[in-house]
Amino acid sequence: MPAREELPATIKRSPQHAQEIWMATHDAAVETYGEGERAHRTAFSALKHQYEKVGDHWEKKEERGPSDEGALSRDGETAGGVNANATKAHLLDVAKRLDVRGRTRMTKDELVEAIQKANARESRKSLDEER
Repeated sequence: MPAREELPATIKRSPQHAQEIWMATHDAAVETYGEGERAHRTAFSALKHQYEKVGDHWEKKEERGPSDEGALSRDGETAGGVNANATKAHLLDVAKRLDVRGRTRMTKDELVEAIQKANARESRKSLDEER
């Protein structure tokens, strides 16, 4: 199935460039691996080099590169689109935009986890509103 028909909701709410990266990578991955989860994971992995998940959509990162150690080690542990390699100041800014409570007292790892939870909450909220 063409990527355009499988575009996740968070990608649909993202810039056109992010959509194009996801679709091109997904289609290429389908040719290599076949339909399914592996093609989706490959597309998200490519997207994470230039974009990070903020709330219910993806935004361009300040610097290109993998978003987390999972992208480098391939151990399956990722930060769910949160740019875990970003500075603490950047993570604090994202947490502020997502209204994460207690963010100023959090460590960098705690901020990543709190942003992941806030992103999931915002994505669920957006999906509910679309229904």
